[in-house]
Amino acid sequence: MPVIGTAGHVDHGKSTLVMALTGRDPDRWAEEKRRGLTIDIGFAWTTLGGVDVSFVDVPGHERYLKNMLAGIEPIDAALLVVAADEGWMPQSEEHLAVLDLLDVRHGVVALTKTDLVDSDLSELATLEVLEHLAGTSLEDSDLVPVSAKTGSGLEELRAALANCLSDEPVSGSRPRLWVDRSFSIGGAGTVVTGTLVGGSLAQGDTVMILPGNKSARVRGLQSHESDIEIATPRRRLAVNLSGVDREEVPRGVMLGLPGQWDLTQRFSARLRPARYVDQLTQKGAFQLHIGSGAHRAEIQRIKSGLAVITIDELLPLQTGDRFILRDTGRRLVVAGGIILDPDPGPLTLAMKNATSIDPLADPDEIATALLGLRGSDRLDHLAAHSGGGSPIDAVVVGESALSRHLVPQLQEMAAAAVQESHRSHPLRSGLPIATLATTMEHSQEVVARVIEMTDSLERVGPDVRSKQHRPELSEAQETLWSEAHSLLVDGLAVPRVDQLPLDDELVHLLIRTGQLVRISKDLVVLPDQAEMLRKTIKEMSDGFTVAEFRDTTKLSRKYAVPFLEWADNEGLTVRRGDLRYAR
Repeated sequence: MPVIGTAGHVDHGKSTLVMALTGRDPDRWAEEKRRGLTIDIGFAWTTLGGVDVSFVDVPGHERYLKNMLAGIEPIDAALLVVAADEGWMPQSEEHLAVLDLLDVRHGVVALTKTDLVDSDLSELATLEVLEHLAGTSLEDSDLVPVSAKTGSGLEELRAALANCLSDEPVSGSRPRLWVDRSFSIGGAGTVVTGTLVGGSLAQGDTVMILPGNKSARVRGLQSHESDIEIATPRRRLAVNLSGVDREEVPRGVMLGLPGQWDLTQRFSARLRPARYVDQLTQKGAFQLHIGSGAHRAEIQRIKSGLAVITIDELLPLQTGDRFILRDTGRRLVVAGGIILDPDPGPLTLAMKNATSIDPLADPDEIATALLGLRGSDRLDHLAAHSGGGSPIDAVVVGESALSRHLVPQLQEMAAAAVQESHRSHPLRSGLPIATLATTMEHSQEVVARVIEMTDSLERVGPDVRSKQHRPELSEAQETLWSEAHSLLVDGLAVPRVDQLPLDDELVHLLIRTGQLVRISKDLVVLPDQAEMLRKTIKEMSDGFTVAEFRDTTKLSRKYAVPFLEWADNEGLTVRRGDLRYAR
């Protein structure tokens, strides 16, 4: 169901024309009717060429441009209205600039109030409009002279509008609805309206209100005052929500399905100045209009049509989203843009990377480009930023993806870290994968996958080592180990570790290979001695004390306590108060 948005200078007859086309008055506020001036967004609908269409009628007065921008972005076609008796006016130019910057390429120009002028003046107004359309996205649009008062030209206008609309079905799995109205109805509760894009929404769905991450349930759906169970994209929609108050769903928030969107407030973009702006700089007080909201914005850097922009609120944005930039000091639309990377990283890199993203590509291609820039990312993160895309030819590891060009870099990094570990600790079997993951700043799951893909590395239990690495004792180390063994072999009253002729690396290797058993930081024993301890504990009566264990083993308390703490840790004993019980 296509959506047509009006545009044009104040009092050029937009609302009157919409009423003539649809039979419905889009001005809903008493003040609008009293003043004859559209203040806020209005809505109406009709059938054109056998196709149901919605009209979004926006205010033309420059004081209400913010309201105009809240309703114009998700339209399928534009109805640009210019009064024949006044001709081209300031808001005609600014509204055309908005449509051009949003790249609206389907539209019709209605030359209204032709009943108030003669044919010569109508002809001059027509030429003036065509001159202004030249070079814009609407330059090839039909121009139809019309009078809402007499009805002249209305049928031709209906035909021109029907001819410019596309009736191709639109599908998708990521519905989004930017809220442009929010109100309460007695007996129903909170109702919001907006234009649904991106995917279907059904009665009973749970939706997220973004930003804010508050959930609500879709109690009911209406389109053109008719109840429906499922709403498809490109449709004006009223959504009855349960679980939220009207104040929690103001204009500018978005409804989306849970888990499909990420919030961001900084992005890279392609920026294009309005044609009446000579040069756009990052200096100024800017307001960014996106969806149905307006947000304070700072241009961090701008160069060669590329910019990095920060806004004052987190929003659910994706590559390809279009926006309008307004200078609040000059009260003027100065530029429009399209988002390239919703999460662009450091400023210099963001500006460099922006050139490699095509925001008009399909979602999978966008996800692939974003992954190429980031190297690695979560799949849900890429989907949220690309409009539901999945990267092509990526290395998928659980919920994450690695770009193909990153894998060799990670392999080199892993191999270098492991080799450095072998040089520093030649007697160790390898580098713990947890340590390697910290060094590489990736998850253990990702590092494990990289190791699998690296011919020169292998896993040995919790460690990663070079396939050529085999820790072996030198002749001198063998001699030291023999001396230490002799010192340990006589009974359980063994020397402390620092009294043995072994360095930490050698102790570490002997423990790992099972030739020593660590009892505590200061004590190690031979495997036979550890077995002797196990046997002694099994023979102890239930509920024995440290003193009883000491007397049985003929050991001093200096040895008895650490031996029993080792037994606790090994699961050989259970301690209850001052007593221990053998398992």
